[in-house]
Amino acid sequence: MNMNLVVVAGIAVVIIGLVAAFAIAGNGGDKSDSTTDEQSPSFGSAAVVYFSESGNTEGIARKIADVTGGELIRIVPTVEYTSADLDYGNSGCRSKVEDLDSSARPGISNDMDLGKYNVVFLGYPIWYGDSPKIMWTFVETHDLSGKTIVPFCTSGSSGVGSSDDHLKALTDKGTWLDGKRFPASASQKDVESWVNGLGVAA
Repeated sequence: MNMNLVVVAGIAVVIIGLVAAFAIAGNGGDKSDSTTDEQSPSFGSAAVVYFSESGNTEGIARKIADVTGGELIRIVPTVEYTSADLDYGNSGCRSKVEDLDSSARPGISNDMDLGKYNVVFLGYPIWYGDSPKIMWTFVETHDLSGKTIVPFCTSGSSGVGSSDDHLKALTDKGTWLDGKRFPASASQKDVESWVNGLGVAA
């Protein structure tokens, strides 16, 4: 009889040990899941679409892409701009003529399928206090439905002004955030701070 009690007690100890082991393993699994849930949101479905001639806007676009992991997409003019086209001291240069012509819509040579993106960062230089007319072409010829549009621009001294509002007025698609102007010298930290403060995730 005493031997039977010893056997039963031994079996009970083994069962209790197994239950405890499974409980510890289960808690470890829960902790792992919690860590995954707390990771920063991904910008994997973001696009950084930009037009740049001097390289300043491209520089900021690349910094945004580094922060968000978004895809860089350059807006390529059908007819590239020459240095003479950008001679701001010449009132007859191409960029000035386009700026003064409300109907000007310079062609874009590359096709852009934005369907898979939820967030579109939209970058451009400030020309004559506004966005280049090729940006107007882009907004009018691309479906921005269901997307968050985040304008950004570069300039030596001018602010974003009404350039973002002018682009927004060209379409009734998408949710537009306020634009942000960067100097060409903006650091990666400057750009990262701005992006993190937007409160959006792709």
